[in-house]
Parts: sequence; structure tokens; C-alpha cells
Amino acid sequence: MSFFPRLISETAPGQLELASVPQIQDGLTGQISLQTYIAYLTEAYHHVKHTVPLMQAAKARLDARHDRFRHALDEYIAEETGHEAWILDDIHNCGGDPEAVREGRPRDATRRMVEYMYDYIETANPMGFFGMVLVLEGTSVRLAIQGAAAVAASLNLGPECFHYLSSHGEVDQEHLVFFQRLMDEVDDPEDQAAIVVVASEIFTRFADVFRAIPHDRVAAHVI
Repeated sequence: MSFFPRLISETAPGQLELASVPQIQDGLTGQISLQTYIAYLTEAYHHVKHTVPLMQAAKARLDARHDRFRHALDEYIAEETGHEAWILDDIHNCGGDPEAVREGRPRDATRRMVEYMYDYIETANPMGFFGMVLVLEGTSVRLAIQGAAAVAASLNLGPECFHYLSSHGEVDQEHLVFFQRLMDEVDDPEDQAAIVVVASEIFTRFADVFRAIPHDRVAAHVI
């Protein structure tokens, strides 16, 4: 078995844990309030703003044997730069306060997830970062394709409120194909183990991020 299907298989419990979070389940069917959507965007801002710095940190710690993955991180960095600004625009267009979000602090679950990733890159194996890529890109594709349309219809919000999520639909599907091929090039057992460990940990920590978002289920009005 090549590495990518094994990665998916070995992280199945984490995938199920994340998928079972009520905030995600209700978001996918449009059963969330505007306040919950803004709270989601707020936490997204506080971890997305670290995406490029995390990639840069991982790249800096990869040696010459990992040039293929250094180049892949360059591509990711080019793609991901500036996404946090899209989130602030979405918050503004939803009637929220983007400056308060920019100057504010993340919830503890978000902070712990980001801190874990910085620490793992610095003290363990920077290849582990690709485990976080699996979690965030896979989740964003599902939220973009299914959740954005449901929330837009339920809350009667226009496309100007979903720049961040909408950008992660078709594009991130292409990213996932790229990611699968990239992971099948990982042949070092220690690198493979690091990616599995981080993916499993981030699935749980990302589930905690969503669980911490205030949420009361509301009736969906999806047509």
C-alpha cells in the first residue's frame, strides 16, 4: 500500500471525531446562526494567519534530502498568502467587526492547535506539518462545497460573505490531488510516522476548535 491510503486509514478515528462535531454537522446543513458563522470565521482567522509562517518554519527545517517537499511548500505558500484578509472581508460583509477580530485573541483551543504545530516543527520532525495540511484542506473542501451554500441559503447571505470558503472549493480539490501524489512520494518511515501522528493530533485539536465555537442549532431554511 502506498503512503497516502495508509495515512487515510490510520487517521480514520480522528476523521470521525471531527465529522461528529455538532458545529460542523449543523454548518453543513445550514443550521447555524449568523453569530456562529462569524465566530467560526473569527477562529479561522486566528489559525489561517499562521498558515504561511508555519509553512516557512517547516521549509526552513527541511534538509537537502527533502528538496521535493521544500518546493511543494513554496507552491503552498504562494497559494495561501493573504487568505486571512479574505476572512476579515467576510466578517465585515456579515456585519461583524474585523478590526476587533484582528486585534483580538483566539479561543484557547485555537491557540493550542497552532502552538502544537509550531512546537512539533521545531522540536520533532518538520515533515509532520503535512499532517496538518491533510486535516485543514480536507475539511475546508467539504465546508466550501456543502456548507457555504447551505449557510448562505439559510441566513440569506450573499457571495460576498463567503470569499474565504468559496475559494477553498474547486481549488482545494485540486490541492488534494496534488497532496495525494506528494504523500505517495514520502518514503522515509520516520517522515511517514510524523505525518500520521500530526494528522491524528490535529484532527482532535481541530475538533476542539469547532466545539469551542458558541452554537445553538437553528432551523434551516435551505431551498
